[in-house]
Amino acid sequence: MKVLIAEDDDHIREGLAEVLQGEGYQTVTARNGQEALDLFGRARPDFVCLDIMMPVMDGYEACRRIRHADAGVPVIFISAKSEEIDRVVGLELGADDFIQKPFGVREVIARIRAVTRRCMAAPRTDGKGEAWTAFDMGDLEVLPSELRARRGGATIDLSLRDIKILQLLHRHKGEVVDRNRFFDECWNMDYMPNSRTLDQHIAQLRKRVERDPKNPAIIRTVHGAGYRWEG
Repeated sequence: MKVLIAEDDDHIREGLAEVLQGEGYQTVTARNGQEALDLFGRARPDFVCLDIMMPVMDGYEACRRIRHADAGVPVIFISAKSEEIDRVVGLELGADDFIQKPFGVREVIARIRAVTRRCMAAPRTDGKGEAWTAFDMGDLEVLPSELRARRGGATIDLSLRDIKILQLLHRHKGEVVDRNRFFDECWNMDYMPNSRTLDQHIAQLRKRVERDPKNPAIIRTVHGAGYRWEG
């Protein structure tokens, strides 16, 4: 899972990135809100950690714009601001959690895992914990609770959004899943401003889960309609 860390304090930013990398996360870092916003568009992180008081653009504005671009990506604020109103504003802007400085790195990791679990649980539709249930797509075993898949003895790291895409295709085996449905269920948006976003994400996902990405067996394109897993 890729985590974007936006923090203007070099010591905190680099220290948090190092700890998360030690836990197996990929990280990308920004020194202010504008850098975070630019990096969010380029790196497509699965999780965002935002400081509030940053130069150029503060964390509140960065959160507001990230939410406009992607309503579903998990966001937490990590800030020295401690008043109740600060937390209320952050949560009303769409943040999923708020951590006050100074913080323990173990607490941050635990909060990231907890928010990720909540986001994974959100699309449940059958009341049976479907979002966490492992499933097979041919010889690929998908493990949502671990954000991974396995094939033979190999382990494949997946993002939260990768899991949602595979779950959607698995749930509708044999059916064409249209593009709007991907936007709705995997991006939590009615439409995607950049129509290439889905295709680019699928292309990257195929590189990880397909035996032959040029002749995909799991995520097949249905031209002019969407994608299908035939099972």
